Amino acid sequence: MSGDWRVHVDATRCIGAGICAGIAPEHFALDDGLSHPLVERVAPDDVLLDAADSCPMEAVIVSEADSMRRIAPED
Repeated sequence: MSGDWRVHVDATRCIGAGICAGIAPEHFALDDGLSHPLVERVAPDDVLLDAADSCPMEAVIVSEADSMRRIAPED
C-alpha cells in the first residue's frame, strides 16, 4: 500500500481540545479526554493535514507510512 499515510496522536502532548475530531470525525475520536486515530494507516486525505495543523499542542502527526517522513505539522 505504497503512498499511504500514518496518523499518530502523541498522548503526552494531547490536551483533548477535540479540534482534530471536529475537523476530521471520520479519522479521530476522543476517549477519556484524549484523541486517538480511528485507523493508524490511511489513504492520503487533506483533512488530516488540516487536523494536524489545527492542533494547539501539535499532538497530531501525519507521516508517510513507509518512510515515516513527517508531512504535518511542518517543523
